[in-house]
Amino acid sequence: MTDLAGTYRGYADRAQADADAATLENVRERNQRAAQAWAQMAERQERTDRGRAVRENAAAAARADLQADAQAN
Repeated sequence: MTDLAGTYRGYADRAQADADAATLENVRERNQRAAQAWAQMAERQERTDRGRAVRENAAAAARADLQADAQAN
């Protein structure tokens, strides 16, 4: 699986660097908004990844319990 959150953080960093380098106010503001949007997407992706890991771990534990029960019987 690719590290989408890391990719999004990279895009946010690039957009912020572009904002910092901009001489025109509208360009700076546009890039700041883009940086904020990319950072929010990274945060959402991180929450999604954590939730997925919790669900996968719970499913693996349930499978292990079922296998243990099946072997015991």
